Amino acid sequence: MDKNQQIAVIGGGLMGHGIALTFARAGHYVAVSDPVPEVLQSLPHRVSDSLRLLDASEQDIAHTLKRIELCDGIKAAVSDADVVFEAAPEKLELKRSIFADVETHAPDHAILASNTSVIQITKIMGGLTLRQRALGTHWWNPPHMIPLVEVIKTEWTAPDTANKMVDLLADAGKTPALVEKDVPGFIGNRLQHALWREAISLVENGICSAKAVDDVVKASFGRRLAVLGPMENADLVGLALTRDIHSQVLFDLDARPAPSPLLQSLLDDGRTGMAAGHGLREWAEGDLERTKARIAHHLGALEGILENEAKT
Repeated sequence: MDKNQQIAVIGGGLMGHGIALTFARAGHYVAVSDPVPEVLQSLPHRVSDSLRLLDASEQDIAHTLKRIELCDGIKAAVSDADVVFEAAPEKLELKRSIFADVETHAPDHAILASNTSVIQITKIMGGLTLRQRALGTHWWNPPHMIPLVEVIKTEWTAPDTANKMVDLLADAGKTPALVEKDVPGFIGNRLQHALWREAISLVENGICSAKAVDDVVKASFGRRLAVLGPMENADLVGLALTRDIHSQVLFDLDARPAPSPLLQSLLDDGRTGMAAGHGLREWAEGDLERTKARIAHHLGALEGILENEAKT
């Protein structure tokens, strides 16, 4: 893998700064653009803070920052790019507009990747001329700490394009998962929100409190999910038991194709989530910051445990 590839990141916010950090730290050159000057100028400071959370040395931080260039506009960022990552807000027309601009100025050999959680890549890339070089990469938040990146192919994506992206991500220390068909939510969010739908339904129907849902997940199967995936678990307990459990419970699970009305009711009452102090649960001042810090600490500790296990 060429360590001196030119990576362009369009969008320097929460996701964009983590993507830039990841590739600069892996030895690539990264050009970043953002339409908001304050966001762009604050990027080096945010990269430094994120690296310190990863216990990076000051020397490592300095070397990483030297590989990141702040650019005034998309043209300047992508004109020499080998790979372009778009990390704009989750708005379809905005992303389509960005890629129309990117395709005008990027070299024909450049791979074009949209970072999105749920929007189908086909809808984003359908208007491009060289659609075979376009795909999706779903990075998880925080992108510099969560290993997974889903690589989503469209019907036009060339196999070599997808393979190059998988190799690039793996070389940068990520865990790429190839999504062969472009479906809404890809793999991770389809799994995650199937769980969330049932969790919200349990609260909506008075079966338990929101806190009870969180306690059950965190104190039971949530503890083993990092080392035992659902397919592994099904094989571990045996497929006969898995079939028998499904025959007793699947018929009773929430299968509505629309969001729970409980969510709209809470939103109408101003209960928008942790930042507001109220959502499905009640939150105190400072809980948002404490929760973010707790997640960062947990992810860092977990990564250390998994690295040690890999060495044994």
